[in-house]
Amino acid sequence: MTIKHHLNDDLLMAYAAGNLSEAFSLAVATHISLCDECRAALAAYEAMGGAILEGGADLALMSEDALVRAMARLDALPAPAASPKKPKHPVLPAPLQDYVGTDLSAIKWRKLGMGVRQAILPTKGKGGSARLLYIPAGQAVPDHGHRGMELTLVLKGAFRDETQHFARGDIEIATEADEHTPVALGDEDCICLAVTDAPLRFNALIPRLMQPIFRI
Repeated sequence: MTIKHHLNDDLLMAYAAGNLSEAFSLAVATHISLCDECRAALAAYEAMGGAILEGGADLALMSEDALVRAMARLDALPAPAASPKKPKHPVLPAPLQDYVGTDLSAIKWRKLGMGVRQAILPTKGKGGSARLLYIPAGQAVPDHGHRGMELTLVLKGAFRDETQHFARGDIEIATEADEHTPVALGDEDCICLAVTDAPLRFNALIPRLMQPIFRI
């Protein structure tokens, strides 16, 4: 698997700092689980953040044995129970399995029309919503723009829009400046994880009328 479309530095730094909503954190974590390049970049940002914290001015106010006492408290805590390893799945990376399980057939899809389906994921808090999208081979998602940011991560199959091609592991970052019509490629249905922080801006009348019902 060769990933050509990656997360940008702003998203990686915000994720490392814990500043993303749950929905956007899910998209970043899922992409990182598939992408060695972004995983390495994230590790560098986390190391940088750790170095900044270690060199912070506030540390000068701490007593010399503060670290020893803190570690002693941690040692006194009961060991956490070992987390069972999630079984590998050919489509669903580990971060997604906490939300949908390991069986694609158990996902409760909701029809959007023209064979396209979605399953809204139960993320908490403001700042984003996440959903799985199922796009039949050769089918297009209605042309639309954006009122904010949209991350679309390919889990299965591939799609293209007016300018680029996205396959498994690729993530598309769309902003208010972008309008496109994603189309599932080839003979394989396409499954994506899509995260938005604002409603889409559909150009056709029927998608606009159905938008409040489907919460897109």
